[in-house]
Amino acid sequence: MHELIASNRRRSALLIAAFIVLVALIGWVFGEMAAIGYWGLVAATLFAVATSWYSYYYSDRLVLKMSHARLAEPDLWPQDLRFSLSRYVNIVEGLSIAGGIPVPKIYVVDDPAPNAFATGRNPEHAAVAATTGLLQKMNRVELEGVIAHELSHVRNHDILVTTIAVVLAGVVALLSDWMLRGFWSVGGRRRSGGAIVGIIGLVVALLAPLIAQLMKMAVSRRRELLADSSAIEMTRYPPGLVSALKKLRDDSTVVKTSSRATAHLWIESPLEKKGSGAGAWLNRLFDTHPPLEERIRLLEGL
Repeated sequence: MHELIASNRRRSALLIAAFIVLVALIGWVFGEMAAIGYWGLVAATLFAVATSWYSYYYSDRLVLKMSHARLAEPDLWPQDLRFSLSRYVNIVEGLSIAGGIPVPKIYVVDDPAPNAFATGRNPEHAAVAATTGLLQKMNRVELEGVIAHELSHVRNHDILVTTIAVVLAGVVALLSDWMLRGFWSVGGRRRSGGAIVGIIGLVVALLAPLIAQLMKMAVSRRRELLADSSAIEMTRYPPGLVSALKKLRDDSTVVKTSSRATAHLWIESPLEKKGSGAGAWLNRLFDTHPPLEERIRLLEGL
């Protein structure tokens, strides 16, 4: 466990370092294209450092706000949800004690699609959120399996790297878009030898969002399998999580407030992946989760 936590901390540091380098490269290229020299590099580096600081301390709040999550306080929810809320809070508190971690803040997302996620920077500053659909469609042992999976992310210190990836990948995509929009307007003010810089800039602008997405995929897929295994250790009842994953597999609803920026946080990808449309095809191509069938098969083999 200590080795896993140390590995996750190293990955978090590497993710932030890679982000700073990528943003600095974008700033250097834009500075050369706009004939402002190294000021572009300096400005981009300072921006990257400030963004990394913000993502470390505040990205969890951003994720909760983006997901429209609200605290699981009975007074904030309709009467017909209060039994489910009480059971949910009881499960989170009990599993937190069993897992030896502080009880995280408990949130609910008002959405009929069954799903859940965890966020935060460490077990002392963590939050878990479940949709109303999950609370209503899962029985107790299934809900325990899902919550144990999310609390495993907290205990394993997965949540820091996956949460800051939301902000960092989004910033890279935004800067890349700005760079492409300004590419032609500043192209005429290039310095000598700017053709090469221009080609580099175009390549960086086009590839940066893809690199950011691949970074999210790299930090997510293996972590989901590890969290499944850790959840079984926590509940000591594999059929509960297996049954929950089968329900998630068979449910076709998608979380309305989800986006590609936060998809890797949820226990199952909340995006539409069925159908032949371009959006569904892209969601399948850049899926941050292992296939549910694979996860079910591995758990059934335990």
